[in-house]
Amino acid sequence: MGMGRRAKQRRQDELWIAHTELPRTVAHPFYEQLNRVLEGRGFDEWVEAQCARFYAERMGRPSLAPGRYFRLLLIGYFEGLDSERGIAWRAADSLALRSFLGVGLNEMPPDHSTLSRTRRLIDVETHQAVFRWVLELLAEKDLLKGKTIGIDATTLEANAALRSIVRRDTGEGYQEFLTRLAQESGIATPTREQLAKLDRKRTGKGSNEDWINPHDPDARITKMKDGRTHLAHKAEHAVDLETGAVVAVTVAAGDAGDTATILETLPQAGKHIAEVACTTNNEEVGERVHPEGPVEAVGDKGYHSNDTLQALEDVEVRTYISEPDRGRRCWKDKPEARQAVYGNRRRIRGEHGKELLRRRGELLERSFAHAYETGGMRRTHLRGRENILKRALIHVGGFNLSLVMRQLLGKGTPRGLQGLSADALLILSRFWIALLVRTEHESASVPLPMPSHAVLIVILIPLAAE
Repeated sequence: MGMGRRAKQRRQDELWIAHTELPRTVAHPFYEQLNRVLEGRGFDEWVEAQCARFYAERMGRPSLAPGRYFRLLLIGYFEGLDSERGIAWRAADSLALRSFLGVGLNEMPPDHSTLSRTRRLIDVETHQAVFRWVLELLAEKDLLKGKTIGIDATTLEANAALRSIVRRDTGEGYQEFLTRLAQESGIATPTREQLAKLDRKRTGKGSNEDWINPHDPDARITKMKDGRTHLAHKAEHAVDLETGAVVAVTVAAGDAGDTATILETLPQAGKHIAEVACTTNNEEVGERVHPEGPVEAVGDKGYHSNDTLQALEDVEVRTYISEPDRGRRCWKDKPEARQAVYGNRRRIRGEHGKELLRRRGELLERSFAHAYETGGMRRTHLRGRENILKRALIHVGGFNLSLVMRQLLGKGTPRGLQGLSADALLILSRFWIALLVRTEHESASVPLPMPSHAVLIVILIPLAAE
């Protein structure tokens, strides 16, 4: 057989190509099913009505449809893409995603600048409304209860560098500030080593009260989970501990305390649950969602404080918050705080409290892992807390949609669905092995030879691995 030459195989592109002759592919089963779920509840018509006030009725060029915009952000979660530029590139490259977005083969997919402009155009409240729409879908699928809520937070690396911070009072950069300090101490022309030595001896050198990043003023100097110091934001989740659904997500300053942010996240979770209950509960289906909002709140040691426990007790929310070891405490003139702390201590020592704390660790960390690790949003590519919150709301909304998809398909992401056939083959191989072993024990008169077991394992396990 002769070798084909690329130069000889080149041909001139035809001037006209019929639409029916364009290459077609079978749609991705995951995205095809997800589109059925969205269209089944009239997502596009509903979201266009929500976003109508942001667009002119007649004048202007055709814009990115709201349904397509929110689908692009969902692709960011399901494909694990961190930036809007990456989302646009992936949508242009994949025929399956073109079908999910409703973009024809002869159409240009949305550019990242169009995606960014649409995000700035649509306000946070509309993104919150889309998040609640997903919660209503979860309630209809019996995936939201709203009675027991777990709270936890994690840090998101900001799109800003520490070397760019400046003094709030003088506007000096870090190097300029150190040089001035060295000159005031008697060093006329300090070297890099002298500046480093001077900086090492200073206390409180990374105070957010003194320093700010001019490119992202909302970012704060924060110690990350891995021990690094970086400019960061704080994302906090409120999760339904009966189903694993995230009922609220907020974005705060990276240095904000847990005892302060819980008083914002938990009321928002209660508001979402009450609105969903008002919409989905009726006489025909009964009480799907707890109509009065959460009655139990579960958190780790960072949320334990007298004020937090008293505030939650005042609104009749039972707390199950781990208590740090503070030694012997004085309760003089603090009877309300003493009652709240002792009540919380009694509850977390019971069997129900221990079970809730175990589930909190499992379900809260799972939402962080899916949204920010495999979901790709651990480092933000946006600046400003409002912009990050818009992206986080739809990103976590994608996590909630994955619960519905897991109920329908058995897997919550396209990558998980890819390995479904291998998982099924592995389960089948284990079943056959167990069946052969049981048959051998039951029919001792005609025992199966051992080599057949080995051959079966050798053949089936490599197939399952593929």
